[in-house]
Amino acid sequence: MANLKVTLKRSLIGRPETQRRTVKALGLRKINSFSILPDDPCVRGQIFKVKHLVVVEEVEDALTKKKISFKKKVDEQQEVKAE
Repeated sequence: MANLKVTLKRSLIGRPETQRRTVKALGLRKINSFSILPDDPCVRGQIFKVKHLVVVEEVEDALTKKKISFKKKVDEQQEVKAE
């Protein structure tokens, strides 16, 4: 199953509170911030509500696994430096 990369491209200034809450629920905070979410009907509905504010790309599972493993490596290096 593929994942979706959702990127916030427009400002939330002047937008209704429901759209602001939807963007926050998608895990987006600032312009050009992104989050990788599963491709399911719930997320698709949220994206549809704020489709004029975001850009959506489909990413493969392998890409997201690389990012997760990279993050784990960085955390392990920080633990080694702390000791």
